[in-house]
Amino acid sequence: MASIPCSLALIIRDRWAAGEKQGAASEERLLRRLPFFVPEKMAAATEDSPVIARGERVELAAPKHFLNTLSIKSTKPSPNAPPPAVVLHGYGAGLGFFFRNFPTLAQWAGHRGTDVFGVDWLGMGRSARVPFTIKAKRDDISGRVSEAESFFVDSLEEWRVKMGLEKMTLIGHSLGAYLSVAYALQHPTRVHKLILLSPAGVPRDPNNLTMPSRELTDAGDSASAMGDYAVTASTAEVKRIREEQKAMKDKESRSRRLLTYLWEEGWSPFQVVRSTLFWGPMLVGKYSSRRFSGLTEDETRDMHDYILNITLAKGSGEYCISHILAPYAHARMPLVDRISKLQIPITFVYGEHDWMDPQGGLQSLENLRKAGNYNSKMYNIPYAGHHVYLDNPTAVNELLIAELDEAEKQQHPFASSRS
Repeated sequence: MASIPCSLALIIRDRWAAGEKQGAASEERLLRRLPFFVPEKMAAATEDSPVIARGERVELAAPKHFLNTLSIKSTKPSPNAPPPAVVLHGYGAGLGFFFRNFPTLAQWAGHRGTDVFGVDWLGMGRSARVPFTIKAKRDDISGRVSEAESFFVDSLEEWRVKMGLEKMTLIGHSLGAYLSVAYALQHPTRVHKLILLSPAGVPRDPNNLTMPSRELTDAGDSASAMGDYAVTASTAEVKRIREEQKAMKDKESRSRRLLTYLWEEGWSPFQVVRSTLFWGPMLVGKYSSRRFSGLTEDETRDMHDYILNITLAKGSGEYCISHILAPYAHARMPLVDRISKLQIPITFVYGEHDWMDPQGGLQSLENLRKAGNYNSKMYNIPYAGHHVYLDNPTAVNELLIAELDEAEKQQHPFASSRS
């Protein structure tokens, strides 16, 4: 098991060892915590298992294009099973980030006789790192956004067809939530429900309080695993979160100008890590130990190893970010102006200390209601920041199961979602 590097020898060792083989091993170490997970090349015993979980590489039509996938399949499929759930990670992350959520989702799959999948977006995680290019000119905003979204949406649709799925419930985090909405807008008949965890790119206001730099400075909550229940979002709670965000934003340093320049030039933060030669493992180690301080020592070490390997992999899908989002995660084509076209159930989820501005979620609910969609709601997760699913897995897992079970019996929650 890898240790978080604190000496030059460990730093050199981690950088030298990083690669596809080590990346697969680091992902497997996280997923072995999942009951009924079967490592590659090992036979599965299905007699007493409600589900079987395996990692697989789903090949796409284009040469060397594939999506890394965790498949959690029921051993006793039900003819009345709800649509499978597909978990989609955020920017620069991977399916391994959900290792604290997959066990609960696996129990749901076994109980309901359905399947759950975790998928790495094309060009991210352990999926194919193919060239990412945009043909649209810089001032063609809609063209840039359309091309960037299609890079991910088209590959997910091809994956759905290959997997033989008629409909899916998409559970997306951050950029993964944004792309889940983009997928639903292009393929509305293929999405049963959207569950959006701290979604990126929602608000319209270019001066919104979203603050991505906090991803590098916020610390995890050490009491996260014992968190309270999710609570229905209110305008008062959203106001409190925004006041906290404003206080944090007022303290942000002058380095914002440099960040803005690099963002517009198409740089990704992972380029910085890759360009620092042997110091990359140390930078990742400082991030993982601070941001995920609520994890156990073993979990933190395994997360560090996993993050390091997917970060040092060849740059690809990460370069989408400056085409989809302006600096500070303000969407070039905000979801709040587009989401009302959807008539499916949609659930927004934000952390109590999130750096994503939840005002966009409330405004989206209002726009959905005006368009006749009353099957949407919004929750806040206590003791949680942007990574709500890792910061407070107890509350998030309970909410996910409730939302998955209630997908077909939505009521009119809007009146109770604001106060």
